[in-house]
Amino acid sequence: MGSLVFRQGPGPGRARPGRAVRISYCALLRIRDDDRFVLFHTASRPGAYAPPGGVFKYFPPAVGLLEGLGFEAERSTSRGARTRADLRGVLPLRSFTGFRQWFASGAYREDARECLRRELTEELGEVGFPELGDRVREVALAHVRTVSEGPYPVPDEDYRQARLFEVHDLVVTDGASERLREALVALSTDPGVPTVVSATAGEIAHGRAGHALIAPHTAYLVGTRRTRADLPPVR
Repeated sequence: MGSLVFRQGPGPGRARPGRAVRISYCALLRIRDDDRFVLFHTASRPGAYAPPGGVFKYFPPAVGLLEGLGFEAERSTSRGARTRADLRGVLPLRSFTGFRQWFASGAYREDARECLRRELTEELGEVGFPELGDRVREVALAHVRTVSEGPYPVPDEDYRQARLFEVHDLVVTDGASERLREALVALSTDPGVPTVVSATAGEIAHGRAGHALIAPHTAYLVGTRRTRADLPPVR
């Protein structure tokens, strides 16, 4: 793969207040059962539920490129090493166009299949069913939509925010993927399993499914708009 060079104004360095953009680029997995969607309890937002998925990771060859764009990774003390190489952090606003061009190229980063297989395996352990992770290896995906947000001002913060969500369906192509889907759907309807739930489109729009609080970005499983503000994560 050839080298990639993006030039975005002056050299790297900490952006001045108001001249920075926080980026978070994610993939989400849509698991449907008729009119319901399977959601997992989120470790970063206790009490809330969201679709499986998470932030794309970049590979070592991208380190120098991201440093050249002035990217500063965001670290989470609650999740430790799991956040290493996440595409979540802050960069100068002048570098945002270059960052988007690099991400769109697909170079030196996970694609959605890699990201969602990794995240689903990890999250199955978090919700108490690590044995299902053995069935994730051959999961097939179908792209549903990509939704971009921002950059937009964030109240009480000195940066703008830009996020991207790639939504993909879990595709049943063989017996293993069908058994995985059936197992997840069964867990979501089991009252004895508090870590996995299901919600209709109406419940997602409302923000609750019974006692479960639904993370606002879950709305992208259904369409391209959401109406509720973000829930603050545990830092």
